[in-house]
Amino acid sequence: MSVDKNYCMSSYLAFRYIEDESKDFYKGMHHSNTMSKEEPIYVRTARDIDQAISMQMTDIRRGGGKPGIFLSGGMDSAILASYMGGCDAYTFRFLGGSFQKEELARAEYYADRYGLRLHYVDIDWNTVEKYLDPVMRHKCAPVHSIEPQLMQGALQAKADGVETMIIGDGSDYVFGGMDQLLSQDWTFDAFMKRYIYIQPADVLREPVDMSYLFERYRQGDKIDFLRFMEVVATEESYFSYSNAFATAEMPYFDPYARLKMAEPLDLVRVRSGESKYLIRELFSTKYPDVEVPNKLPMPRPVDAYFADWQGARRHEFKSGLDMARFTGNQKWQLYCLERFLEMHEPETV
Repeated sequence: MSVDKNYCMSSYLAFRYIEDESKDFYKGMHHSNTMSKEEPIYVRTARDIDQAISMQMTDIRRGGGKPGIFLSGGMDSAILASYMGGCDAYTFRFLGGSFQKEELARAEYYADRYGLRLHYVDIDWNTVEKYLDPVMRHKCAPVHSIEPQLMQGALQAKADGVETMIIGDGSDYVFGGMDQLLSQDWTFDAFMKRYIYIQPADVLREPVDMSYLFERYRQGDKIDFLRFMEVVATEESYFSYSNAFATAEMPYFDPYARLKMAEPLDLVRVRSGESKYLIRELFSTKYPDVEVPNKLPMPRPVDAYFADWQGARRHEFKSGLDMARFTGNQKWQLYCLERFLEMHEPETV
């Protein structure tokens, strides 16, 4: 293991996690990129997915312990809710319910249809203030913006006696949910530019080039973007969930994570507007009277949080950055990185 703060800052900004497990921010702390590996369950049809999830959920119930579910307004958790009648469901409610109200209404409908006891997890900036530092300490790195709210939700469920939380994160990566990244056969340079969250050279005084990771998937002037997403995007998401739940000491389970398509993804269908076409089909069997909802990421009101933020001021960052250039999610990364550095190497900012 080696200390390489400049590498770690650049990797976090580019990929939202520290890709090289041999490099750490500071001496005496180490991040881990270990993923659990289970035998995959291959599926071809919506019916196969239904049977595979049902089998896994039966095993969870037989294992004992009280399950709960994070229930959003999207397809993935709505489908999982159909196997969990009588359980407790937890829906994130932001800024007093004024953010994405349609998500709340759909979650309420799903819970009522399958007899789940719905609880709200109320999220605002206080969530960030209370849980951000714990999840960063546990990860030994700055974190994804969902991690503080995941921790709050896990702790609330834990207080209610929930012993295993069910989530539906993995579906996007298995069934073609990343429709923007699947929208074309990318050239190497175009995909790298599109994928990187923040180009380190744009904001850091001593950036490290992150192109090495893309080079692993280069195919001439093209890139194996499907394999890149299967590995890199899945790892980034997995580490965010696993860290938040581990910090809260709450076991969790994602029934989609073991599933794997037995046939290649039909990119023509995805590119014609049918992202996650098998999940859409399964959702329609569970909720025949409901229009398939548009795909939305887990909500977090980062635009509202950082509307007036003036930017990072530590010496590692370039001065005079125009914050109007950055999205709310990008501002989160800059804020989170600076806060992490301040935890371990305080400056007057």
